[in-house]
Amino acid sequence: MERKVKTIGVLTSGGDAPGMNAAIRAVVRTGLSAGLRVKGILRGYNGLLEEDIIDMDSKSVSEIIQRGGTILYTARCLEMMKEEYQDKAAEICRKHSIDGLVVIGGDGSFRGAQTLAKRGINVVGIPGTIDLDIACTDYTIGFDTAVNTAMETIDRIRDTSTSHERCSVIEVMGRHAGYIALWCGIANGAEEILISERYDYDEQRIINNIIEKRKIGKKHYIIVNAEGVGDSNGMAKRIEAATGMETRATIIGHAQRGGSPTARDRLYASMMGAKAVDLLLAGATQRIVAYKNGKFVDYDIEEALSMTKDVDQYMYELAYRLAR
Repeated sequence: MERKVKTIGVLTSGGDAPGMNAAIRAVVRTGLSAGLRVKGILRGYNGLLEEDIIDMDSKSVSEIIQRGGTILYTARCLEMMKEEYQDKAAEICRKHSIDGLVVIGGDGSFRGAQTLAKRGINVVGIPGTIDLDIACTDYTIGFDTAVNTAMETIDRIRDTSTSHERCSVIEVMGRHAGYIALWCGIANGAEEILISERYDYDEQRIINNIIEKRKIGKKHYIIVNAEGVGDSNGMAKRIEAATGMETRATIIGHAQRGGSPTARDRLYASMMGAKAVDLLLAGATQRIVAYKNGKFVDYDIEEALSMTKDVDQYMYELAYRLAR
């Protein structure tokens, strides 16, 4: 029987995440080992619309598993929200004989993949985002590296915060999701963790707590602030004015996106990349690869995008019990 899928394409879209290269490598080499042609699409959906498409072989992905970022580059593409460009993207896939497309990215990338699936393109998505905010999966490519990068940075800031007997407000990434902040808050032993999912914006409570802790001899104070809450510089100024304690703000920023991926990000990204190709070979389409309850599984895109996710309440409460 003639195999349905003969040529697959792979692209990375949205924000870059450490481990994306491991996923690309796995897609390419798994596809090649199955006798498929593999095409790389540069700069996400922008590159697809511009037909910036290259042939990939085993050598194309040599020596990339340890590198951060994405060798295919990435971009956000607002045009893919319009039907005329969705139609064009599907036609370009057909023009280049791409009958299976692997999309590595976040929710926005998956919505683009969903529009292509509705136009007859076999698509499989792989969750690649440091934010850990894709509801169908317990793991997203890049989160482990990003949270470790942030944790190590906060450890260093704590050293100088202790030496200077100051309060430090440290802002981590995560867009509107507080997972990096929550994990770092516990791992770094922070006194406060501010995440948009739970923060009530009662800054006076934080100020009162700092004052009370200083009365019993506490000389430094760490606040991990999620990007979704923001205003770290303003918060630092207000805390210093109200408490008299020197307070500095540090926004870690895009350092969390870069760097060599951890072993977990390399391994899990490789597993997800291989599974995406296996799904296409099995005739599956409109699927999202996920890691759920210790297993690599897949969901229909429609189902995956309809799911919701919240931070673990026990984990959040534990952070404050441990900060006493």
